[in-house]
Amino acid sequence: MIDLGTGALREIAVLGAHCDDIAIGMGATLLTLSRANPGLRVHALVLCGAGTAREAEERAALAAFAAGAQVTLTLLDVPDGQTPAHWGQVKEGLHAFRGTCEPDVVFSTQRADAHQDHRLLAELTPTEFRDHLTLGYEILKWEADTPSPNVFHPVDPETAQQKSWLLHKHYPSQTSRDWFDDDAFLGLSRLRGVQCRSAHAEAFVVEKTIVRFEGGAA
Repeated sequence: MIDLGTGALREIAVLGAHCDDIAIGMGATLLTLSRANPGLRVHALVLCGAGTAREAEERAALAAFAAGAQVTLTLLDVPDGQTPAHWGQVKEGLHAFRGTCEPDVVFSTQRADAHQDHRLLAELTPTEFRDHLTLGYEILKWEADTPSPNVFHPVDPETAQQKSWLLHKHYPSQTSRDWFDDDAFLGLSRLRGVQCRSAHAEAFVVEKTIVRFEGGAA
């Protein structure tokens, strides 16, 4: 396994279909990036939840997960579970969001996700962010759709635990779900850690990237 580093990041885009998608899929990575890059600009787009009680949850959660960063959150009011029927609104919202940022890395959902809202966002993200490194995160849930990731971000046990703690603190509306617990979140991150020789990790799917091999002649 070969490590590829991004270097310092100035700006990232994080996209989710629902309030809590971003935190569940890449919360530990967001914590790590915000600590390692003071003043990082985080542009977030969430398709559902504007004007509901979940909006307050999302704003508080992203402020905690990206503490020290400059967070700009855009929420749309697409009905939960119905994004394919509102394709035009999603596309227009994503296009408008694209005009607000020029990220070094884009984080979004991944195409193999069984949830139709997640899948549509994954399909449309590259149509707006065509020349960006785009990493698709995984969302643990009832469907047996866990992907075979090909990019791993190692995280330390303390950060993995903090992610789970913040999820429970900032998303009280979700804590009654049978999969929303420490065992689930830490179990998945431990599994991904095993797969990259780390205590814990978050994993992503990348569809396309360019590698430039450089070096001096012998």
